[in-house]
Amino acid sequence: MNQVPMSLKPQFDQDGYVMCRAMFDTQEMKALLAYARGDRQLAAEAYVRRDATGGESRLALRNDLDDQCPYTAIVRSHRVARTMGILLGDEIYHYHHKMMLKEPRVGGAWEWHQDYGYWYANGCLYPDMASCLIAVDRATRENGCLQVLRGSHRMGRIDHATTGDQKGADPVRVGEAMKRHELVYCEMEPGDALFFHGNLLHSSSRNDSEHPRWSLICCYNTRHNDPYLLNGRHPNYSPLELWPDDRVRNLLLQPV
Repeated sequence: MNQVPMSLKPQFDQDGYVMCRAMFDTQEMKALLAYARGDRQLAAEAYVRRDATGGESRLALRNDLDDQCPYTAIVRSHRVARTMGILLGDEIYHYHHKMMLKEPRVGGAWEWHQDYGYWYANGCLYPDMASCLIAVDRATRENGCLQVLRGSHRMGRIDHATTGDQKGADPVRVGEAMKRHELVYCEMEPGDALFFHGNLLHSSSRNDSEHPRWSLICCYNTRHNDPYLLNGRHPNYSPLELWPDDRVRNLLLQPV
């Protein structure tokens, strides 16, 4: 379980993302995957988002934290939440988390977008927000790993419009951004974590492989950016209790 140095903040500020390898170990991720695959509530809550060509991806999003649930343990973990606080430079709180379920052969693409392109409408005045994607399955180009445009968060918020069932960033601006910013394929092993800024342009391709790509994305807002809208789609500020590694590991590895 790697500890994340504070020296990663300049890279995050410059590139809009940092990759932290082996933040969770193989045993922890195997346990999380087994729990998720047997989670009937997750299966019932998951909904489909189609891309521009009709390809389908499923996701299940939750605003609440259940302290008996492995997803919550990761949201609260020092490894993730403390790192996020360092990268964003403020006290952070849980905005929401989601399991992304991209299945073999049928898993659709996610259009180029910024998360703040959505969250702006929720009353968040500043883009001082970020997500941490934890690879539960192996993520490769073949099964539709995340792609990012390095440094594109410095462009500011881009207008978004509906594409399929999704909202994508203005394709003209995305095209210009791709001429100026390096395209990075974020291939990941289970337990790797990618922290990325709310304004970073990112997407993922269809999963045309024989291998699933499940991932857990933990999304955080900063205390000073508490939405001015009350009772919005995602929670307003409340203090986040952080859990030490041993508590997180014990909950992940407990018998199902």
